[in-house]
Parts: sequence; structure tokens; C-alpha cells
Amino acid sequence: MARFLVLLDVDSTLIENEVIELLAAEAGSLAEVESITFRAMNGELDFEESLRARVATLKGLSVSVFETVSRYVTVTTGVEELIDTVRAASGRIAVVSGGFHEVLDPIAERLGLDYWRANRLEVAEGLLTGGLTGPIIDAQAKADTLREWAADSEVPLSNTIAVGDGANDLPMMAIAGLAVGFDAKAPVRDLAGVLIDVRDLSQVLPLMGLRG
Repeated sequence: MARFLVLLDVDSTLIENEVIELLAAEAGSLAEVESITFRAMNGELDFEESLRARVATLKGLSVSVFETVSRYVTVTTGVEELIDTVRAASGRIAVVSGGFHEVLDPIAERLGLDYWRANRLEVAEGLLTGGLTGPIIDAQAKADTLREWAADSEVPLSNTIAVGDGANDLPMMAIAGLAVGFDAKAPVRDLAGVLIDVRDLSQVLPLMGLRG
């Protein structure tokens, strides 16, 4: 049984990057992907529609692209301190992402996270098909994941902390004991319990009473 559970978003929270954009740059589709993202942010597409449309532009990329883009991924300042301090205080720390397991897995393993979950890109004969496989990790799935991992950790929702930056994080933030907007976009700024505008995840620790 853990004392509390910290659940982080990944893109632009756990890491400084947006992985779909790194992959799109390798596919030559970055401008198209940015346009789809803009439409989604304006409410013209829902998350799953926009995700599938962006992933479709990656068709034909070799699976070696995961190793290539992983070199560009930068973990956000303060991540290691946050993880080490939470674990030392008998807490659990996890991430849930609308991004992709293929890039997230090695990061999560290196950081020693307790749980992680993301979308999976479909691959055939060593190439991306432009599709996805398995359940879609969207806003509702993020909230469901928080409930699942809190139950697995025997932590009441009142002892959970959700950290994110975008509209896709709002449902999980709504049910968490504490919702932290991290360098957050407009809808999150209005609804988060606390805002952190310095890109340093160790700033979450004082909110939990784990650092003065």
C-alpha cells in the first residue's frame, strides 16, 4: 500500500518534446501534423480523430525511427528529483500518455516509474502502417487509468496528484486530489488547482509537503 500516487502527462510534461512531431519531422509531414493539431485545439476534431489523422502521416516509416527520435527526447528538469523523493516517501509515480509506448517504454524503464501507459503504433514487416493497435489512450482513458492505478496502489483518489498541461488531461485532473497545471495551456490554467509555470517538475514536491 502506497501513501499517495503522482500521475504525470508525458509530452511537454515528463519530457520537453511532442513525440508525434518528432516522428512527423522524420516522415516529412510535420507541417501537416501541426495543422491537424491546430484544428484539434480549436475543437474541429476530437482527440481520437486528430491522433489517427496525425499517425496516418507516418505510414511507411521504418521502426528504426523510434531509436532515431529517442535521441532527441529531453526529460524535463526536476524529473529525477521528483521520482526519487516520491519513492522515498512511500509514494508511487506513474505516467499516462496520448503518445506512444515505442518511445515511452525506454524512458519509463530508465526512470524507474511504477506504471506507464500510452498508445501503440501498428507495425507490419518493420514499417509503420499509419494505424494504431489496441485501446486508444484519450482524455477519458487517462482518468480511468488514474482510478485503476490508485486502486491497485490502495491509494484513495484524495491522495492522488495529477500533473498535465493540455485539455486531454482535464478529466484525470478533475478526479485527482490535487490538479497541477504544468506550464499549462488555456483550459488547464482555468481549472487546475495549482499552476507551475517554471519548467521544473521538482516544484511539485512542496505542494505535497515533501520539500520546503
